[in-house]
Amino acid sequence: MHSHWSVRNESSFMPVNCETVRIFISFLSIRWGINQKPESVAAMGSFFLSSESSAPSAPVKLSSQPGFVSFILSRLMAVFAMQIQAVVVAWQVYDMTREPMALAYVGLAQFIPMLLLLMPAGDLIDRYNRKVILMLSWGVQAICGVILLVFSALKLQDLRLIYGALMLYGCARAFTGPALQSLLPQIVPRDQLASAIATNSVIMRCSTVGGPLIGGYLYWLGGAELTYSVCVAAFIAGILFLAPVATPFAGKPVELGSSAWGRFTAGIAFIRSRPIILGTISLDLFAVLLGGVVALLPIYAHEVLHLGPQGLGMLRASMSLGELGVGIYLSMRPLQRNVGMTMFLAVGLFGVANLVFALSTLFWLSCLALLIAGAADMVSVFIRSALVQFSTPDNMRGRVNAVNMLFIGSSNELGEFRAGTSASLVGAIPAAIMGGVCTLGVVGAWMTGFKSLRQVDRFADASPPDVLNAQPVKQA
Repeated sequence: MHSHWSVRNESSFMPVNCETVRIFISFLSIRWGINQKPESVAAMGSFFLSSESSAPSAPVKLSSQPGFVSFILSRLMAVFAMQIQAVVVAWQVYDMTREPMALAYVGLAQFIPMLLLLMPAGDLIDRYNRKVILMLSWGVQAICGVILLVFSALKLQDLRLIYGALMLYGCARAFTGPALQSLLPQIVPRDQLASAIATNSVIMRCSTVGGPLIGGYLYWLGGAELTYSVCVAAFIAGILFLAPVATPFAGKPVELGSSAWGRFTAGIAFIRSRPIILGTISLDLFAVLLGGVVALLPIYAHEVLHLGPQGLGMLRASMSLGELGVGIYLSMRPLQRNVGMTMFLAVGLFGVANLVFALSTLFWLSCLALLIAGAADMVSVFIRSALVQFSTPDNMRGRVNAVNMLFIGSSNELGEFRAGTSASLVGAIPAAIMGGVCTLGVVGAWMTGFKSLRQVDRFADASPPDVLNAQPVKQA
């Protein structure tokens, strides 16, 4: 499950909502070359959210933060490339083999290097320039795209080359996730972090909706060569957008007082000391690890729904569309109370929606089920991300986010391996049904085992005083 909020009184969030719309309009202006004057952007924001016109202004607007829009554009390009590549690799591998285990190895090839490198990656991210690390990791992902492009252009049939490229891709992703999560708090001040997370989430969901759709149609129009070329270009564009971004709110780097092993395990120790965070990210881990159906989509597209690559793209985009819709709704009406129970209800709904998808033989019903699953996923991911960001000091974010990304990687890539293996043993439909049932079982077990998470009312309730008092000061 893959977003972000904080809870204060309703009036204090009104400027955040309007600012999210202004940033989104500004982004559209840059994306399509519209010459928007600042006053017209403000007017459009007020038009969409006229009820907020009387709200007090936030002390600092996101649009005035140096590099924030460039950061959003850079991440948009990279996520766009990742989504396209995920669709094409899955379709290409299954089209070549028609073997569910081949899809299982796609997830495993990415997970193994992530598992080995995430802890050292978190330590390096806390000690060195996060922006440079992120640019280098996107560069490696672009190289992986070139390898896959050459593989397709030469009409090679040895899947070991694809798996090798995906292992290199997994190495880069070990750095990408923690660096991305840890870089945003260095770009904007803490009092604007919730707004930045909201804006970032909504715009990123646009990419995760468009990426699979465009990936499927690009493959249908020009094959793997055209699609991988677009991926490489998008990664390069992301690097170019990120290069000028400043980090005025960076904290002090980690001191080398402890051993390398001590620094690696500090993130784990931090999470273990906060049962609410541990319960949140482990709930997400096991719910998706046991119940995710993304790896089964090529099989459903081929064998159950009888679709082409563009149909597979629509299935993948349906989940992202649900995430986008909920993200926009939450930006208008932020989550304020009953955070813990909302988390459990969202994960439960995710399991039910996956069960409906597992049993569906109708294209429209399958898309609807995935849309609902994506909507529930957005709520869950938002709560998890907000709890992690607001409860972690800046000099620990790299290592804590590395552990968080290890959980996410385990749920996604290892979950794909689990789904592919199950499908090869019992068939795709029984595997998907068992996954949905397991997700509901996880929800019940975690509600019993993590009572402190269930009882969380506001996000502020989970943020200890030592973190609240550790906000980095803007550097001159």
